[in-house]
Amino acid sequence: MTESKYISSLQNPLVKKALALKEKSRERKKTGCFVLEGVRELQLAIKGNYELETVFFYADIIAKEKVLELLGQEIGPEVLIEISKDIYQKLAYRETTEGILAIARSKSHSLEAMEFSTKNPLVLIAEAPEKPGNIGAILRTADAANLDAVIIANPKGDLYNPNIIRSSVGCVFTNQIGVGSTSEVITFLKDKNIAIYCAALTASEKYTSVRFNEASAIVVGTEATGLSSEWLENSTKNIIIPMEGEIDSMNVSVSAAIVIFEAKRQRESQ
Repeated sequence: MTESKYISSLQNPLVKKALALKEKSRERKKTGCFVLEGVRELQLAIKGNYELETVFFYADIIAKEKVLELLGQEIGPEVLIEISKDIYQKLAYRETTEGILAIARSKSHSLEAMEFSTKNPLVLIAEAPEKPGNIGAILRTADAANLDAVIIANPKGDLYNPNIIRSSVGCVFTNQIGVGSTSEVITFLKDKNIAIYCAALTASEKYTSVRFNEASAIVVGTEATGLSSEWLENSTKNIIIPMEGEIDSMNVSVSAAIVIFEAKRQRESQ
């Protein structure tokens, strides 16, 4: 049986590290680490080949045997840590965490590291999304549609914010994600000969009239300000989802999902 350490003090350096990673974006960026919690999130991180530095478990909720089964490998006592109720309640972001948390190493999300396995990739670009819930929903949609990549242009925060991990239900680990400035992303798409379709309210064509069968990037902006002029000036075509009610826009994750699944429908029917 794999041995594990036991920590009961909130003053333990490892506990303090986990708390700092949970609460501070600066600490996540400085160390290249982040905290995840929950069985599904742990499973998806392992599937996504994320390196786990420390795995915490609260034995009253989840047995060590179950943790080892989830990990699928033998790990040393310096990695597997049993924690007290006080520490678990301090570290857990939500009540239904299932008794397990981990410190993991983040990955590089440079555009240069991105690779596509097909000649006609379907990519989603989100410019300057601010709300973690929207980013999480976008990543869930991308996973559901099995997109080739998601790119965040002009990011406002870091991908490993606990709110993003939680709202994405771990899909931050299942998607290929790139990050860069708007200019960098546009250059990247043009170098890859990927057509750019920008969701916009003006000078736009109905999204169902556009053909997404070739390499395509669907670009969405925030509900409040939309896309920057740089995107609209460099697009292959601007597209719109017609609004038939009193409002002129929808939540960014909803808009993205509508266009993405239209693109998927076209590709499957060709």
